[in-house]
Amino acid sequence: MRETIKIMLKGAAMGVAEVIPGVSGGTLAFITGIYERLLTSIGSVNLGLFKIFKEKGIKAVWHKIDGLFLAKLLGGMVIGFVVGLKLVVQLLETHPVHIWSFFFGLIVASIPLIGKQVKRWSGLEMVLLVLGAVLVYGVTIAAPSQGSEHLFVVFLAGVIGVSALMLPGLSGSFVLLLMGMYTIIMPAIEEFTHHPFGPETLTIVAFGIGMVVGLLTFAKLLTFTFNKYPNPTLAVLTGFLIGSLNKVWPWQAVLETRTNSKGVEVVKFSESVLPTSFSQLTENFLYGTNPHLLAAIGIMIVAMVLVFLLDKYSPEVE
Repeated sequence: MRETIKIMLKGAAMGVAEVIPGVSGGTLAFITGIYERLLTSIGSVNLGLFKIFKEKGIKAVWHKIDGLFLAKLLGGMVIGFVVGLKLVVQLLETHPVHIWSFFFGLIVASIPLIGKQVKRWSGLEMVLLVLGAVLVYGVTIAAPSQGSEHLFVVFLAGVIGVSALMLPGLSGSFVLLLMGMYTIIMPAIEEFTHHPFGPETLTIVAFGIGMVVGLLTFAKLLTFTFNKYPNPTLAVLTGFLIGSLNKVWPWQAVLETRTNSKGVEVVKFSESVLPTSFSQLTENFLYGTNPHLLAAIGIMIVAMVLVFLLDKYSPEVE
């Protein structure tokens, strides 16, 4: 029971993260020590399962894919996703500086914990660290492009979005936003929930197939790199986290807004500024101009302490 609760709580943290463009579920999986096990479990889903099923039955298949772990994690993710929609999203609308300060503290604290897993820092690892940081930083400052409703583009969005979801430092929903697909996919999903066999069905099917393809192939790739090249892989993932700090920086000057599927104005594009510059803005949609500096720093410290406690008392689930 204790192990079940621990796994579900970790899944819940991932579920909350996936609600928010800019926060990666992969990052939370890494922080909570289940990242490699999750990749191995997903990567074990392949055509070979049919042979196992034929020879040994469904119980052997369930054991092969670590089904109990996946079921507990998925259950927690569903709970976290619902909580994120109801609570975290609302707090982001009312207290954005405070909430982003918490996520910023989580990622800052997780960087050295992941970096210390690199057993040897050679020139290659240092180069990959820098390249990973530059790549993700570039993603965070890129301007959103125009999306397309063409089914092949929707399929590619599914592949790329779920691949980004699995990488610490990259948010699947944020990558969809950059591709211009967020405003196409999310309304389609919402419409699909009301009319399962309506005009949006093909869009959802194409996106879903893309997600499955991306999930299975990318998980195998990451599992291979972890097993074959652990130090370079951990180095580049550490770089990803460093680069993502720009996206979760609490003090953002909003440059452009958009109207979402519900007709509500939301942030489309913003840039990180110093607290002093933040306080000098004449107007700033959603964020306001009060930097809440002491509260923000205090929340960052709480988040950092939380990560270190998780690292100390919550080792990887066996």
